[in-house]
Amino acid sequence: MIKNIKKFISKNNLDGIIIPKNDYYFTEYSKINNLANVTNFTGSAGFALILKNKNYLFVDGRYTLQASKQSGRTFKIQEIPYKWPKNIKNIHNYKIGFDPKLFTNNTLERYFEKKVNLIPIEFKFENIIRYKESRIFQLNASVTGESFFSKINRIKKYMNKSNINYLYSSASENNNWLLNIRGKDLPNSPLANCKLIITNKGKIYLFINKKKISNSIKKYLKNIILCKEDSLFKVLKYLKKGFFCIDENTCSVFDQALINSKFEITQYNDPIYEMKSIKNKIEIKNTARAHIEDGVALTKFLYWFKFNKKKISEKIVEKKLQYFRKNSKNYLYPSFDTIAGSGPNGAIIHYRSNNSTNRYIKKNDILLIDSGGQYKWGTTDVTRTTCFGKVSDEIKKNFTRVLKGHIAVATCNLNSYYNGKLIDKLARKFLNNVGLDYSHGTGHGVGFFLNVHEGPQAISKYNKVLIKKGMILSNEPGYYANNQYGIRIENLVYVDQYKKSLFFKNLTYVPIDLDLINFEMLSKKEKDYLFEYHLNVYSKISKYLNNNEKKWLINLIN
Repeated sequence: MIKNIKKFISKNNLDGIIIPKNDYYFTEYSKINNLANVTNFTGSAGFALILKNKNYLFVDGRYTLQASKQSGRTFKIQEIPYKWPKNIKNIHNYKIGFDPKLFTNNTLERYFEKKVNLIPIEFKFENIIRYKESRIFQLNASVTGESFFSKINRIKKYMNKSNINYLYSSASENNNWLLNIRGKDLPNSPLANCKLIITNKGKIYLFINKKKISNSIKKYLKNIILCKEDSLFKVLKYLKKGFFCIDENTCSVFDQALINSKFEITQYNDPIYEMKSIKNKIEIKNTARAHIEDGVALTKFLYWFKFNKKKISEKIVEKKLQYFRKNSKNYLYPSFDTIAGSGPNGAIIHYRSNNSTNRYIKKNDILLIDSGGQYKWGTTDVTRTTCFGKVSDEIKKNFTRVLKGHIAVATCNLNSYYNGKLIDKLARKFLNNVGLDYSHGTGHGVGFFLNVHEGPQAISKYNKVLIKKGMILSNEPGYYANNQYGIRIENLVYVDQYKKSLFFKNLTYVPIDLDLINFEMLSKKEKDYLFEYHLNVYSKISKYLNNNEKKWLINLIN
């Protein structure tokens, strides 16, 4: 593959080409992953810069260790945010090719503006995965809590208030939410790939593969104009002049140029992101139900792991957890590939075991297991660090520091800590006090039976989005000792309100491993939190456990 790319570079008089991970829909997870095919890197974010004589792979802090192991032989790993490699002379004169359908202007400006000469050109990848088109399906308002007519009316009001004539929504997740539809185009998210244009009069053009639409869905979408996926230019020709809103995160350079050829783009933030992030009571209720079923599966798994007498590997762990989840009739499939990292593999933040890395778990190892499920109707994501032997004092102290940060987030006053940047400091405080830290964000938004990662809200060093009632986020501080062990504790929480006070409420009901805690480091408030948390776990899921599992769980309360 790399040889073919370098031939393409020479043939087209280029100095290099950029290879992204995303497909034309800019989804985080896709059945097509050209970056993995080229570099062997399987992380969820990154891009490659292939030059005539050198290869670079750019990833964020979550993936530097993983990228080094998977791609370090043929690619030099650069961390994002990054400085351009110093050993490339006169790179600002380089002609670097990129596919305008696979990049947004936002991405190009952030990473490449004024650094290189960008040349739009399409490189056709070989061995593109062909898969059977799956039908989309409808979610009833009893599941979503709001009809798609109501959602569209909200969009119309926003557009008219903002003096927008047309909204080009290019993020499939937003359009699935808006129309109350779902599909099977992605491996871990129940999404149907599609794009749409909404006019301020409420007229909707849906760009989608029509093979996915059954007769019953045609009736459901009877007031929507169905268009071929590649017919954007054809539709634009017939629209009257006006102001456009696009999504800077998912509107490709190609599509943006088509729109700009006739219309003025006055807004670059799709308002559906924020609307979607604020869950209604029905969405919260259904998500909570999914978490109870997920909590049962995880608790049964943790009991099995703690008392297992046989030799087990990371792959066995993954299969066993999947077995417990499948016992729920409402479980569909994982919301992302399970991370089961033991010992040194746990230090790889988004580790995924394979035949060459899979290891048997030793008695004094700790296991980091990060997993989630798509249920009818809800999306889960939970991480636990656990052990079945004695661990070092160092591990206990660092686990306890991570736990203290986790509790600080869960109990924080959201009226004072009103955005992710402020909350993030609380999570890192106890690690930072001893000179330690972690290289990922503390939390991300989570969709309702949608993507396990969604914005605009997040808990990170940079996110300033206002935290609002109804938002769902993860709470997952961690610590990673390179080539030794990894620690992470993750619950999902949602924002609730009492009078004027905003606060987090846990959605996740999975016990925390007390064997890893140095209780002398906990305050009375933190001990009380642990007691109340495990009491809630017991009250929610104990009736679904056998007697031995119940006894084990109740001992965590006493």
